Amino acid sequence: MLKLELNKLRPYKSWLTSAGITIAIALWLASGHIGGGTKSYDSEQNPNVASAPRTSVRVRHQTAVEVTRNITVNGRTAPARIVELNAETDGRVVSIGVERGDRFDAGDVIVNLDQRDRRARLLQAEATVKQRELEFEARAKLMGNSYVSEAQLQEAKALLEAANTELTRARLDVDYMVIRAPFDGALQDRQVEVGDFVKLGDPIATIVDDRTLVVSASIAEYEAHFVSKGNPGTAKLATGQTVSGTIRYIAPVANEATRTFDVELEIDNADGLLRAGMTAELVIPAEKIYAHKVSPSLLTLDDEGNLGIKVVNESGIVEFHSADIAMSSSEGVWIAGLPYSATIITVGQGFVNEGAVVDAIPEDEIETAVAIKSGQLEQ
Repeated sequence: MLKLELNKLRPYKSWLTSAGITIAIALWLASGHIGGGTKSYDSEQNPNVASAPRTSVRVRHQTAVEVTRNITVNGRTAPARIVELNAETDGRVVSIGVERGDRFDAGDVIVNLDQRDRRARLLQAEATVKQRELEFEARAKLMGNSYVSEAQLQEAKALLEAANTELTRARLDVDYMVIRAPFDGALQDRQVEVGDFVKLGDPIATIVDDRTLVVSASIAEYEAHFVSKGNPGTAKLATGQTVSGTIRYIAPVANEATRTFDVELEIDNADGLLRAGMTAELVIPAEKIYAHKVSPSLLTLDDEGNLGIKVVNESGIVEFHSADIAMSSSEGVWIAGLPYSATIITVGQGFVNEGAVVDAIPEDEIETAVAIKSGQLEQ
């Protein structure tokens, strides 16, 4: 009977075998899972189980120093004044006093006009004044003796005043024949030559005040409140020269198109060594803040592409601070916005992310260890 039953199950032998193997594997896996769970539970309960190793970084602890934040903008040099001289009377040019590009002092002759009969008119006006003075004095004496009325005396006085007016006009007309420089400067351009006839109001020459230069620039609206008339400033010229001066002008109203304020730095150029029209970098001290001096190589980018610097807080966690560069020079950059006392990562900042827990190794400990090792090698 048993043999008959086995014969009936023979066609299903392979299936039964597979089913048995599957059951055995399932039991084995179940046994392993339970054991693993127990092991994991034991490791959680066991404080002696070793944790994952932390990344080591080199750090430097430093405190902030007070620095002056500077406003740096690009500008250009320009003369303090540009003036166009015009003829104040009619006449023909007879001589030239200054050539283009020459420097001059206030009062120097720029152009001479032909005086023609103006000198004779001046002499006539002077003689008329003397005559009117004598007539007025004579009538004043006669009036005391009641020989001249008050009206006749006032008539003589009016004639005297008219004569003085004509004399003044004659003197000014003679003076206008000589066109002089109103201030120290240089001749930028001249519109006339010898032989040209000019009329009242015609342009004669363009002069510039190059004894004083200004550096003109535009500053952002959020920086304008740091700048006032009379503040000091410096300008680095395209020639490499650095000059100092004072702010002589800050626009009271922003430019509608750019939303910036025009500013001018006045610099002395009495020796004439500086040229107008050159590009310049204007630097104006703004505010005093506390900042950390670091090497530019310590700056890094966060996941969003912001430039900043990484520090380690008291809990050993990495923090990222955006770089608010207050000042820069060949010695380094000064970063504002960090804690007054900060532990800055100097080596390994590229291998750790914000929020990571690290082992901070001070630079001075490494330097001490290196020094000790070097001393042992020398022995």
